[in-house]
Amino acid sequence: MKIKAVCLMFGLYCGSSQATPTIDTPPPSDAQVIDRFAQLALECVHKEYPNIIKHMMTGDEDVKTPKQLYPAFYGCFDWHSSVHGHWLLTRIASQHPETASYQDIMTSLDQSFTEANIAGELAYFNRQNTGTSFERPYGLGWFLQLTTELREWDNPQAKKWLTHLTPLEDKIIANISDWLPKLSFPIRVGEHSQTAFAFGLMLDWSKTANNQRFDDLLTQNITRLYRDDKDCPLAYEPSGQDFLSPCIAEADLMRRVQSTAEYTKWLSDFLPTLPKNGDSNWLNVATVVDKSDGKLAHLDGLNLSRAWMLEGIASGLNIEDPRRLAILNAAKAHKQAGINSVIHDMHYMGSHWLGSFATYLETQRGLPVN
Repeated sequence: MKIKAVCLMFGLYCGSSQATPTIDTPPPSDAQVIDRFAQLALECVHKEYPNIIKHMMTGDEDVKTPKQLYPAFYGCFDWHSSVHGHWLLTRIASQHPETASYQDIMTSLDQSFTEANIAGELAYFNRQNTGTSFERPYGLGWFLQLTTELREWDNPQAKKWLTHLTPLEDKIIANISDWLPKLSFPIRVGEHSQTAFAFGLMLDWSKTANNQRFDDLLTQNITRLYRDDKDCPLAYEPSGQDFLSPCIAEADLMRRVQSTAEYTKWLSDFLPTLPKNGDSNWLNVATVVDKSDGKLAHLDGLNLSRAWMLEGIASGLNIEDPRRLAILNAAKAHKQAGINSVIHDMHYMGSHWLGSFATYLETQRGLPVN
């Protein structure tokens, strides 16, 4: 895991000149930060309740517990959070096998990724009343990010788990492939149904899995849906319960499917007011006033996702582009606020999912590999 300038980042609340602490508390080490993220997922991936399920019932026989419905991904409050909680653990174990939580992570993943559990998950997807829209696109995107991580991890256990997960992966790819050509318009919201962020996760899978057919399908539809967009109304963001930015997410997505020259021009049309003087105040950091409210707590995730998306936008521009400094300065401000929210004063409404966002940001998962 690549943790950059952790001491500076955590200076926001560890001995910062902005506060007058009574005790000189040292900032957390890289290892402590890594372990903090791992513990958040370990505490919830097998925690069945509280839980919100999306499940169509047509009779009494359909009334079941989360674990009966989703034998592998029943924890962490909902299916998609369980999936990206498992991704978090996979990411940390693959990138940092020296972490203190490594053995607990391996035991936890082995408990979830049994052949029987995944067969149960596949049976749910094949259930007549489930439909192809289950967890589309957010949860499905995160599932593909999970199997992407397993593919990239040179570990015999990971290969065994991937074999177990592959039948469900095949089903998910088939569902997405059937849906994409039917999607008349992009979904431009700040929550789970947003298409821009999920498409980025899916592109990672297509490249790692070397699935050119799916990659072409994604690229063609992304281009069809977003290529002609202009003047994104960033001034109207965020909405009160966003955890993804519609404008920033789209801008991050498009650098994945365009050349630098194409993207430079497209971004000028899409976000024409980006400052060229390095100012970071063009995009204000969001504040959560009640962390026990699951919807209001989404704004902590918005700071984290904006941070990695802004870094992605900057990576798509030439190094001398005058907009890069303002973009990166805004990313830094959002990163400080977002990571701070994961380290301190968390409620389960945030802790069951924010660790995944923090890990995605800190490990630079969405950025091109140099």
